[in-house]
Amino acid sequence: MRVHIATDHAGYELKKYLFGALIADGHDVVDHGALEYDAQDDYPDTCLPAAQAVAAEPGTLGIVIGGSGNGESIAANKVPGIRCILAWNIAIAELGREHNDANVISIGARQHEPDFALAMVRAFLATPFSGDERHQRRIDKLTAYEAAR
Repeated sequence: MRVHIATDHAGYELKKYLFGALIADGHDVVDHGALEYDAQDDYPDTCLPAAQAVAAEPGTLGIVIGGSGNGESIAANKVPGIRCILAWNIAIAELGREHNDANVISIGARQHEPDFALAMVRAFLATPFSGDERHQRRIDKLTAYEAAR
């Protein structure tokens, strides 16, 4: 699976860890930065392009990382067609895919140990959308609202 990944300085080390682990898992990982540590960088500069890439390439998924994951999730959700969840445990990562057909996961690097963050990402990537009518109906309402703006 192709996975788009992005971070700011706060998630730089976690991004490097996840990138290597996902490559080892056999994923095609596209790194949207940060490509080096810069304490003054801004998450929109990397997270927006990653989310845009996911939106432009159906069937791909994305990961955005920051200190808390909040700003990164907000940035990703500004991109039409993106449904980004802020995950804090494995069940939330799975439910985001299963019920919301989320296509981007946001992780707070300062909130989770790297191995646990990887477990959440793996759960997110492995969980399919349920396709249940009630969930699709809700997603369709969000898509219609987005299209009307």
